[in-house]
Amino acid sequence: MMRIAALQMQSAPGDVDTNLARIEQAAQEAGQGGADLLVTPELCVTGYGAGDIIKSLAEPATGSQVKRLQKISTESGVAIIAGFAERDGAHVFNSAAFVNGDGEPAIYRKSHLYGPYERSLFKSGNPDNCIVELGRLKLGLLICYDVEFPENVRRLALAGADAVLVPTALPRGPSGTFITDHMIQVRAFENQIFVAYVNHFGNDGRFTFAGRSRIAAPDGSLLAEGPEDAESMMFADIDPGAFSASMADNTYLEDLGSA
Repeated sequence: MMRIAALQMQSAPGDVDTNLARIEQAAQEAGQGGADLLVTPELCVTGYGAGDIIKSLAEPATGSQVKRLQKISTESGVAIIAGFAERDGAHVFNSAAFVNGDGEPAIYRKSHLYGPYERSLFKSGNPDNCIVELGRLKLGLLICYDVEFPENVRRLALAGADAVLVPTALPRGPSGTFITDHMIQVRAFENQIFVAYVNHFGNDGRFTFAGRSRIAAPDGSLLAEGPEDAESMMFADIDPGAFSASMADNTYLEDLGSA
């Protein structure tokens, strides 16, 4: 079993120091709450709606931002997943870093960019299985729009992920409400895994976010949920053994090749 903390936050656009300071505070709070892992939103280090300045703030995975996240993880004793703008040569990727102390970070690059805003800033990553191990659990990473393609979650589930962790920047609106109220739970149920979907809230000057972060269990139930328009620190225990009955009844992954 592993306890995760999810921070629904309001990033300051273009203010990396302020955003990292908030993550540091949250990591300390997560550790005090017994969490092994803190998950934060998409591009929370730079702010999602910062615009073209994101390109100048982008850093390689070996840069100061990820090093600061490693330092925060070491001091708090909590692993961290945080969204940042990753520079690799001439390209910038919408990425998420997994850090666990001063160990080698794992980097996932968003494969499905959403809309002209993201496509004007970032290069798409290759759809792949970014799976990290923490404790005895395997954790798959996706970012926002990626989770809306069932193939992405299914691929991670077939590769053995116990949970899929999804930093997001979901805007407010009817589609956003449907995604948070239905799609996230369905992704968990149809793959019999946990799904944590961690969003921003409020308005960053360019986008108004839906909030409504969710942590869903394999049986489709919600273990934690954030409000629409406020910061929230959510905790949930990721314990596959607690959902063995659901996994035994809903054998989707086993039955894929039986048709």
